[in-house]
Amino acid sequence: MRRGIAATALVASLALAATACGGSDSGDEADGPVTITWWDTSNATNEAPTYKALVKEFEAANKDIKVNYVNVPFDQAQNKFDTAAGSKGAPDVLRSEVGWTPAFAKKGFFAPLDGTEALKDQAEFQPSLIEQAKYDGKTYGVPFTTDTLALVYNKALFKKAGVEAPKTWDDLKKAAATVKDKTGVDGYWGSTQAYYAQSFLYGEGADTVDVDAKKITVTSPAAKKAYGTWQGLFKGKGLHKADTTADAYAHIQEAFVSGKVASIVQGPWEITNFYKGSAFKDKNNLGITTVPAGSTGKAGAPTGGHNLSVYAGSDAAHQKASLKFVNFMTSAKAQETIALKNSTLPTREDAYTAKVKADPGIAGYQGVLSSAQPRPALPEYSSLWGPLDDELIEIAGGKESLDKGLGDAETAITKLVPDFSK
Repeated sequence: MRRGIAATALVASLALAATACGGSDSGDEADGPVTITWWDTSNATNEAPTYKALVKEFEAANKDIKVNYVNVPFDQAQNKFDTAAGSKGAPDVLRSEVGWTPAFAKKGFFAPLDGTEALKDQAEFQPSLIEQAKYDGKTYGVPFTTDTLALVYNKALFKKAGVEAPKTWDDLKKAAATVKDKTGVDGYWGSTQAYYAQSFLYGEGADTVDVDAKKITVTSPAAKKAYGTWQGLFKGKGLHKADTTADAYAHIQEAFVSGKVASIVQGPWEITNFYKGSAFKDKNNLGITTVPAGSTGKAGAPTGGHNLSVYAGSDAAHQKASLKFVNFMTSAKAQETIALKNSTLPTREDAYTAKVKADPGIAGYQGVLSSAQPRPALPEYSSLWGPLDDELIEIAGGKESLDKGLGDAETAITKLVPDFSK
């Protein structure tokens, strides 16, 4: 999960039209190297340069394979791949958000990777991440990057206020008020986005749906309690009011990195941007702790990240080359390089080297991964946040009640999973 990357739609569409291959028109010369196309959905400024360098390294070691690298804006990639795959024009390899993986696998767009070269190091990856790449018992992606949400805080402001990292949401409210009294800045600024509200559900032992029971649970008593706690963090001393503008994400991020708010909930994809802010010129001022717990006493945050998946529509030669490329990009050496350059979290334990863990941001987020909860293998699961995004912003802004908003979200979710009961 990360914010979309702005791009000119016309330029992007022309570039993708020119570079989509699907194994049909990408270096099929009988005596020449095989050319595979990789759609990378990472941040074009902060992350893509590292991936481009690794592509060159792979090509140098594999003279018979060329990689056509294409950076596709994250917020456009899902729909573009869906369209391209449906017309047999998809790239050979996609950096697929974990929520997309089961959905594209269900459509038959991804090739199963069990027993292939791409997954030959399967034992080195975190088991929960492998499970999250599965659909209907088969594995359709190799974990490439992982992430989760954490409460990140300004250690200097917390120290000045004399407060510690909160363990519960109630603790956070008290800490925020004290920070306001002692420093003059708000102690916490929450997000109206459904993905960020997911931790409140986990803290009550709830979720948007119960996959095993095939039931929509977004209006259950536990879920209502969770969203009630979430709603209560937009009003009170030291609690910043809800930002319902289109630029809310950027506003929250800027306030935190400039020291205008003491804590937010955020993911590791922003580590490099944290360090660019005036509040974190000293990287060690960045505090990272597990999201606060709900009334159950347990804390949880959604597992995010990306897999590398292979297009099922590519021919045998392109699939073989793609499998080798995926194995290279997810190797311990490549994962270490990516972590050191991009400050993202590796997906395999042997990539957490001493050099990698020397980055306080990575070390901090590694410490909270144990509270991350994998998404269920429901192809529609990630799409359920869409209706909630629409309703939560109205609830947070005071335009509709919690009951009405969750009821409307339930109605919309019913259309996404019509075989689920209420």
